[in-house]
This record gives sequence, C-alpha cells and structure tokens, in this order.
Amino acid sequence: MNIIEIKDLFKVYDEKSLPVHAVNGVNLTIQAGEFTAIVGPSGSGKTTLLNIVGGLDDPTSGDVIIDGVKINELTTRQKTDFRMRNIGFVFQAYNLIPVFTSEENVEFIMHLQGKPKKERESRTSELLNAVGLGDRMNSRPNKLSGGQQQRVAVARALASKPKFILADEPTANLDSKSTDNLLDIMEKLNKEENITFIFSTHDQRVVNKAKRVITIQDGAVVSDITK
Repeated sequence: MNIIEIKDLFKVYDEKSLPVHAVNGVNLTIQAGEFTAIVGPSGSGKTTLLNIVGGLDDPTSGDVIIDGVKINELTTRQKTDFRMRNIGFVFQAYNLIPVFTSEENVEFIMHLQGKPKKERESRTSELLNAVGLGDRMNSRPNKLSGGQQQRVAVARALASKPKFILADEPTANLDSKSTDNLLDIMEKLNKEENITFIFSTHDQRVVNKAKRVITIQDGAVVSDITK
C-alpha cells in the first residue's frame, strides 16, 4: 500500500535571478513498511525533499500526497496538525527540549494531541524501554550521551503513532557504536512493527541496512534500487 506519492515535484530557489533547482521533477512512491535511504552528495536536494514530504517546506510545483491528502494544499495550521498526527521526525541535531527529562520529551507530542495521562505514561514507558532507555526516563538531555539522546528522539518520533518516520542524517553526530545501536533499534522496529523509515543520509552504514536506496543528484532521482 502506497502511503506517500510524490508527483512532478519541483523546488526552485531564486527563480528570478539565478534559479537553483533544489528538487527537479521528482516522482516517487513509498509503501508502508519500507526502510528507505535517500542518498546523494551535499547540495543534491535530499534534505529539501524530506522537508517538503514532511510539510516543513512548500514545493514550487507538484504534489505530495500522504494517505490521499495533498499536504502542499493544506493551510499552515492544517499542516501543523497533519504533521503532529501523521509524521515522526528524527533530526541530525536531536532537537530535544533541554529542560525536559527523557520521559517528558517523549510524552510532549501526546500532550499536544490531547491524549489521556495514563495513555501517555504507558506509551512513553513502552517506547523508552524499546530503545533501551527505560532506566533513563528521568534524565535530562545534558546527562545523556549523543547516542542516547538520538534514541530518545526516535522514541519521541514514534510517540504519536505516525504513518512514517523521516530521519534527516540521524547518525551524523554519532560514533560507530552509537550508530550501530541506533540502526539496530530502527531495523527491529521496522521488521517487528512494520514502521516505515525514510532516511536522508551520507552514512554508508545506513545505506547498508536500507532495503531501498534512492540516489538524488542535482535535485533529480538518478537511481532507485530495491535490494
């Protein structure tokens, strides 16, 4: 089942002076349960594409359709609500709230969704245990290693039960051991819970784990390989 359809997608910066085609006529479909890596050199358009799919940026033209909804046609408020209920994000810089504990960081999006307290607490405990941090629920980010912070970020991304996870260079700031641990956790979640992951990455270890590798160059898809 296709959960994402990308149709004739373009993103052009500085259209009037010196146009830069950050995304240049991309057509893709992503199916539920995929473990996909989007690769390419710096400046190839990977992050821009992810940001448009996630509703964080608008295309110049074309459509992104998620479960039948054209997200590029939503208002800013509708997009915010749609993201909160349908898309999980894992960023290179973790983006945890520094004054919150691990538990509070994971629980926060469910609080915004209006979930009952008991449901929030149960889901948070389940997720932090799933990423191996059940014993660090009360730790703030500054008391966690980079790898542990990124695992909290993965748990947070899963908290809203999203349709898919967008992970933008999630291993860029991690050492080899932390990267391997994080990828093992994501692969397990993908296999056992059929969670869809879409990575933007330079990391060969992520590429090796991926079941599908989409290569982008100058904003266009130049290869799409399913292993």
